[in-house]
Amino acid sequence: MTSTDASRRQGALNALSRAAYSLSAADARLRGRATRNPGALSLTHARALRVLAERGPLSIAELAAGVETTGAAATQLVNGLAKAGYVLREPDPANRRAVRVSLTDQGLDRHSEREGVLADALAESFADLSTEDLAVAADALRRLGGIYDEL
Repeated sequence: MTSTDASRRQGALNALSRAAYSLSAADARLRGRATRNPGALSLTHARALRVLAERGPLSIAELAAGVETTGAAATQLVNGLAKAGYVLREPDPANRRAVRVSLTDQGLDRHSEREGVLADALAESFADLSTEDLAVAADALRRLGGIYDEL
């Protein structure tokens, strides 16, 4: 690799790093809006709704694993979603000390609405990218997640 190529590559990696920080900042702003505005969903709330929509009623531990968080954080997440009317806690028939969390009709509607808005935004923002470009972008985001887990 020539020094020019190495310099260009380093510049591209620096741009990727700045973009990752920018994405993290946008996530923080979204979390802030979710705590201030009734009905707003953080990415974590939206992930929880998606996991419940895809997998059906889950225990707190199963939901925590699906959302990639701790049991304690999942409990707080469920508290907020229950307060908003999006989920329902019910006794687990297999274990009376445990609960199962399921989506309410309102929660399923909110999930469907959020997924539609996200799908439309992605389609519009990335209309100029090929399927292969989108696959590279998805891979880059997954790799960034792995890097964040190791920091």
